[in-house]
Amino acid sequence: MKPFEVLKQLDAYPRLLESYARGTIVGATATLISASIITVLVVLELVRYSEKSVSEELFVDTTRNSKLKINLDVVIPKLSCDYLSLDATDYSGNQDVKVVHNVKKIKLDLFGNEIRENLTEPLIFPNNSQEKTGNSTSSECGSCYGAAQRCCNTCEEVIEAYREKRWEPNYDDFEQCKERKLQKKLSEFRAFQEGCHMLGYMEVNRIGGNFHIAPGKSFSVNHIHVHDVQPFSSSDFNLTHIFRHLSFGGKLGIVDTNPLDGTLAIATEGSTSFQYYIKIIPTMYIARNGSKTFTNQFSFAFNKKIVSPVIGESGMPGIFFTYELSPLMVKYTEKERSLGHLATNMCSIIGGVFTVSGIIVSFIRNSVNVMWQKLELGKLN
Repeated sequence: MKPFEVLKQLDAYPRLLESYARGTIVGATATLISASIITVLVVLELVRYSEKSVSEELFVDTTRNSKLKINLDVVIPKLSCDYLSLDATDYSGNQDVKVVHNVKKIKLDLFGNEIRENLTEPLIFPNNSQEKTGNSTSSECGSCYGAAQRCCNTCEEVIEAYREKRWEPNYDDFEQCKERKLQKKLSEFRAFQEGCHMLGYMEVNRIGGNFHIAPGKSFSVNHIHVHDVQPFSSSDFNLTHIFRHLSFGGKLGIVDTNPLDGTLAIATEGSTSFQYYIKIIPTMYIARNGSKTFTNQFSFAFNKKIVSPVIGESGMPGIFFTYELSPLMVKYTEKERSLGHLATNMCSIIGGVFTVSGIIVSFIRNSVNVMWQKLELGKLN
């Protein structure tokens, strides 16, 4: 026997002579359906192959980043920027009172439209050492009215001296404050006739801490954080707010790093304290080219309460954020998909669809043949 004849006997795909092959409607229909299914599955497989393949790992955070960036964009529609203060503290005792660097306050009317006057400092208590009253000159030494043994040439210096003594200042008694009485009355009138859009970012130590947006003039006395809300009471302030954005780092496309965006919190009455408890999860993303991106995800819990001595709840109205950092880091690694897996899946799709369709067509043909035979014999009931 010739070698080629032996090789022919190993043929797993013997060819049927065309004279013995006969096309059918069932076979043609099955072929069209199978081809359509194969086309759809192949396209889906190619789309999946073109997408990013990202693996996820969890490990102990050993990075040494010294700062945490807090991006903030919030709208408070029922309280003027003049009466809002942004402050931050951390668990080591560091305090950043009245944050103004990299933070912008935009005044809004009650309809949410911007008023063309942007602020970075409250109007009621400007720190302007050049303001004097009457015919005073730079050589004069203004009185501190018994609060300190130094010169108090501005209203702000007198107020600070009184606060150091923990005395209650009365602006009408201070000569240095006479020029700003009109400005104060104007600000008091506008307090609840305007809204505030606060946006920007802060950089704080990378440890747990808190920051808050609260009404009044904020200051620290003997490491005690205080807000002066005069001439109003805490029940006058409505801290309804809308989060346009809050994140603790840059944006990462594959995960949601800003779950609070678009959240609306409504104060149904005055003296409402909004408290957000935030758990920050350090996150690292490694791209295909090896570049690393560091950011932070976070989860939060929310609580709202009315603070009033009448009902036994101490505190003050405001928007308070308490955050802690997780000791674990999530690492996302982008990987290239295997070309071998793509080829294997393609073969599986084509072979599998044709095999299943062949079984179905064979079953239909055999069933039809049996029915015809019984019909011819008159045994089909």
